[in-house]
Amino acid sequence: MTADQAPPELDPVIHAQARLRVVAALNVLGDGDEMTFGSLKDLLGMTAGNLSVHLTKLEEAEYVRITKTHRGRTPVTYVALTTRGRLAFEDYTRAIRALIDPAGGTT
Repeated sequence: MTADQAPPELDPVIHAQARLRVVAALNVLGDGDEMTFGSLKDLLGMTAGNLSVHLTKLEEAEYVRITKTHRGRTPVTYVALTTRGRLAFEDYTRAIRALIDPAGGTT
């Protein structure tokens, strides 16, 4: 980033710490792979209510896909990063790099 360039915009949906952690965790999954809500909750050390609130915000932005189903008679919720969410995360990490890298985040 040069002195005459405006700093890059950071996606406010992803920028919240809890949502950034959710998106980063889901981003390591393969494209189309999903994780159960319970596994994600445990991995991130979040309460069910807190995770649910942040997933709703991410779902409204179409960054995650929530699928509710049953495993036998037990309800199970799966969470996956959408293509849009994956691209938004890539843009977000590129913007962060541009902010902290004097060369503008290009490597």
